[in-house]
Amino acid sequence: MEVPPRPAARRFFWLLALALLPVLTLGLRWASFLPSVIDWDESLYVLQAREWLRGNWPLSGVWDMHPVGAPAFIAGAFLLLGESVEAVRLLGAACVTATGFGLFALVRFAGGPPALGYAAALIYAAHSILLGGQASNTEILFAPFLVGALGVGLRGALAPGAPGWGALLALGALVGPAVLIKPVATPEGCLAFGLLTFPALWRKQLKPRRFLAMAAAYAALCAAPTLLVGGIYALRGEFDIWFESTILAPFTYAASGVSGEQAAWRITTAALALRWALLLGLVGLAGLAAADAPIRRLTAFGLLWLATASVAVAGPGMFFPHYFLILLPPLSLLAALGVLMLARLARPGHAGLLMAALVGLLSADIVASDLAPRLSRGFALGSPDTPRRMAALMNEELRPGETIFVPNYQPIVYFLTDARLPTRLPFPVHLTGSFANLAGVDTDAEVRRILESRPRFIVLDRSEWFAMRPSAMAMLTEALEEGYEIAASFAEERGTVELWRRVEAE
Repeated sequence: MEVPPRPAARRFFWLLALALLPVLTLGLRWASFLPSVIDWDESLYVLQAREWLRGNWPLSGVWDMHPVGAPAFIAGAFLLLGESVEAVRLLGAACVTATGFGLFALVRFAGGPPALGYAAALIYAAHSILLGGQASNTEILFAPFLVGALGVGLRGALAPGAPGWGALLALGALVGPAVLIKPVATPEGCLAFGLLTFPALWRKQLKPRRFLAMAAAYAALCAAPTLLVGGIYALRGEFDIWFESTILAPFTYAASGVSGEQAAWRITTAALALRWALLLGLVGLAGLAAADAPIRRLTAFGLLWLATASVAVAGPGMFFPHYFLILLPPLSLLAALGVLMLARLARPGHAGLLMAALVGLLSADIVASDLAPRLSRGFALGSPDTPRRMAALMNEELRPGETIFVPNYQPIVYFLTDARLPTRLPFPVHLTGSFANLAGVDTDAEVRRILESRPRFIVLDRSEWFAMRPSAMAMLTEALEEGYEIAASFAEERGTVELWRRVEAE
């Protein structure tokens, strides 16, 4: 990251560095293109997106308890790149790159050096492969929108005078889609509005009446995409499905929560995964007394951002690993500040090289920690995984219009096959698992209906067998014994996955 001294050369250097950021991001996230499954939720979004393009709408056609934003973005990737897992992972890499650009711009808005912004972008890209972040999950998809909104808010906070309506429109245009992807984007959306308006309100440059008008307008802008989708479902005569899926089900889900012991365990494992960012963030705080005004300003902002993001992580009460990806942008900023503090200990003229070395070592260590378990399973990194192998076997025999049933395995199997969906509840935990009450239907009756339709194949994950409801287990056992035979068995790390074929009447 050594910067040439002349302004023109310096400008060219950073333009070239920014142009290389997508390449570096792809290099860090290369392993995301290997497996068909990284995260259960992503598998469902992928299936929803494909079915949507075929006229089978999310929620009413393929049920979930999340808004339609994630499948909408994946459907857009399919339209541009074709229907494939690789297109989905490329979308994730594009979002990580966009978040990196946003972090760079945010640092520059606050008067920080470009090396700091670039370090934050690379630290974010490296950490994005952790905690299931290689999947194009909601936290990866909405991050660029929130980082952009916070950059607008921070710039407004530092600008003289009252904020204009243009900045408010920009905030709404960024936060609205983020909320449509997942409502946990709301706390950071509130922070962005606070940054834009509270300093001017405190300085009495923004009148209370105008502040209230801007708050109302901002709330309307943020809610507009969600309400628009609700209106579309209402025109389709499916408003009740939209309301129950998008509004009621998440509250029911959050009310179940996890125990304090489970929460502590999940927080601890996430902290261990993010150890580099946390450690470097502490280094940045230790050197804060000797820092200049822009660095102190960015540190205070980073801490406020981290606290707000923590509210978003804790809100659903579940603390699943991918929830902690919400913390990555502010942690990456704070870690970059720590790298800058360490680099300034170097001899004059060598700070940039030391920053590059530190960020490079950090990134290499994270990639190595991801690569080690892959290599421990053998060198055939590009060989088909179980869902792809299983789908290939089924596609050889499936006839047009036939269905398969995946009661407790990855929904991506539906996407990889040519089969017709047997149900609008393809996500196992909603149909046969512990969250069967969320969809508002009799799931036992739905399982019975599916089995009575005699799908051509049934995919059974023995490692997830006891995660199903006893009633679903009993119905599956009876159906398999009476009308199916083992077609193939696949050994995975967690257990055996079985492919059962329907026995045809002679």
